[in-house]
Amino acid sequence: TVSNGSISSRSHYWGWIRQPPGRGLEWLGSIHHSGRTYYNPSLKSRLTMSVDTSENQVSLKLSSVTAADTAVYYCARQGREGYSGWSYDYHYYGMDVWGQGTTVSVSS
Repeated sequence: TVSNGSISSRSHYWGWIRQPPGRGLEWLGSIHHSGRTYYNPSLKSRLTMSVDTSENQVSLKLSSVTAADTAVYYCARQGREGYSGWSYDYHYYGMDVWGQGTTVSVSS
């Protein structure tokens, strides 16, 4: 749930990122309130992102989870003002406000 702001800002996407134990950040995907999505190609088949503007919420669903999916999962606001394109090389572009993160532990 997005607090102190609207999920429907035309100027922002909402990004999902995770950090497995002892490893770096991994971008999962980004979604606009219009429903437009960009996914990490390596996870695209297992990921579903959605938005609910009436509840001011963004959601992430990851299917067929394994122990390798154990991580802290974050949502972040992602600016797009003045950005004329999109590339996986820039998947952390403009992430200026981050959630506190949610720990997800999957046992094998």
